[in-house]
Amino acid sequence: MKVLVIGDPHGFYQYDKSILRNADIIFVTGDIGKADLARKLAFRKIERKREGLSEIKETPKEIRDSSFQIYNSSIRLARSLSKFAPTYSILGNVWPNDSFVKKQEQKYKVKLPRTILDMKKIPNFYPIKNSFRNINGLRVGFLEYFVDNSWIKEFNESDKRRITIAKKETERAKKILKSFKKLDILLCHQPPYGILDKVSFKGAPKSWIGKHAGSKVILDYIKKEKPRYVFCGHIHEAKGKRKIGGTWIYNIGAMGDYLFLEIK
Repeated sequence: MKVLVIGDPHGFYQYDKSILRNADIIFVTGDIGKADLARKLAFRKIERKREGLSEIKETPKEIRDSSFQIYNSSIRLARSLSKFAPTYSILGNVWPNDSFVKKQEQKYKVKLPRTILDMKKIPNFYPIKNSFRNINGLRVGFLEYFVDNSWIKEFNESDKRRITIAKKETERAKKILKSFKKLDILLCHQPPYGILDKVSFKGAPKSWIGKHAGSKVILDYIKKEKPRYVFCGHIHEAKGKRKIGGTWIYNIGAMGDYLFLEIK
């Protein structure tokens, strides 16, 4: 089977049509939509907190503009890819879920788009979260982005709420991975800890540079269950491939990066 894996697009959609036409199936490692505005707001909050400055609250216009930037670019890309082959994607960490959107609407008194709901309506496009699929004979596990306890320790997170969330999400990820047996492919957003996961992006907070943003839970799973392939993204600057035992791990990268494989 000819498999095309698209690295975190972040709104990029001008892929070579000859490559798309040759694919039997397309996988996307998450973060389909362009999130420049949302990232700017998030990093502003992080930097001010690190510097001990008071928080600058987002305006309703900033929330609306960032939401529609993600929505419009996500819908455009999903429609573009799914015209060529069945396309399966995880969400990543820039897709606002419906419950989050509702909270934002109530907080800022604005009407926001339902990105995930509308993407599910696109023919031949399948956003999948934390589940297993048998796709044309390939056993594929889809693991959504989560905050790993290892991230909390690596980045010296002090926010008690975020620490609590990480504990819950880490335990949930362990249970989900435990249910994935004998996979051909694990599609996950963040890389395994220490493998293609070092932060060097100049736009990231300075305190993050040089740290590992991967997941120890994913690393443990790979060592134990030995899937044939792991496709991930998230840390775009660390793109590349590594092998652990019999498992090939690919950080596909982002915004135009892709991998084309024939898997038997």
